[in-house]
Amino acid sequence: MTEYLASRIREGLAFGESPRWHDHRLWYSDFYRLGVFSSDAAGRDERLEYEVAGQPSGLGWLPDASQLCVSMTDHRVLRVKEGVTTTHADISEYCGFWANDLVVATTGVAYVGNFGFDLDMLLAAVGVEGLLATPPPTTNLVVLAPDGAVRQVVADLAFPNGAVITPDGATLIIAETMASRLTAFTIAGDGTLHERRVWAQLEFAAPDGICLDAEGLVWYANAITNQCVRVAEGGAVLDIATTTQTAFACALGGATGSTLYVMTAPTSDRFKVANARLGAVESVEVAVPGSRDR
Repeated sequence: MTEYLASRIREGLAFGESPRWHDHRLWYSDFYRLGVFSSDAAGRDERLEYEVAGQPSGLGWLPDASQLCVSMTDHRVLRVKEGVTTTHADISEYCGFWANDLVVATTGVAYVGNFGFDLDMLLAAVGVEGLLATPPPTTNLVVLAPDGAVRQVVADLAFPNGAVITPDGATLIIAETMASRLTAFTIAGDGTLHERRVWAQLEFAAPDGICLDAEGLVWYANAITNQCVRVAEGGAVLDIATTTQTAFACALGGATGSTLYVMTAPTSDRFKVANARLGAVESVEVAVPGSRDR
């Protein structure tokens, strides 16, 4: 096992999420700066790409190069093309709380999760021990057709979070944060999900954002530690990247595809981070590059 040590390349974020390496730049959402940003590989030259009043989260691109972005608090998926923002889908009826992360297949089918419950309020009320003693409500993963129509609703997921799609388009792997596991589905020709199974059951982990490398292994940001962990199917730990504060999302990118970018913050508690600027982008060079440019 290789142990890596990440370092900060950009500070001043509130809460960064959904990093994506796309078109030679690192793209990411910042919940509480209410914008989607991009930077160069070294974390310099940060640009505000566009604002999202409803808090941006998951990012992805359609085949026509337009971008999808989750607007969290109003439960919408936005479509941004040539500077014009429209509503791609409204998934309010399927969300237990804020809409969250998203992944887009090369076909244009999108997979969108949501919190399922108000995590910050529940933690304030019962604490971590209470949350573990009484598992919170599960929720849905929504499958959107390329035109934004709801194609499928997959129920009973424990906080569906970061997701990846294998390069052959055959498998979706998603983090179930509150179940400490990575779950896989077989993707049918129409993009619907079938054959649900545990891809990796994890120990002492709350997997948040994830990314896939060229060997088919998953890096997951562990939202209860300052680590990103690389695991094989079945859960064997291959590598660990330690960050300076809690890790919430990760992506592989950079010039060779081997830079692991990690979005970090002291906590995800909105009551503590929304008005602070303590979030960061951290990075470290790893041995295996990402599976593809997203």
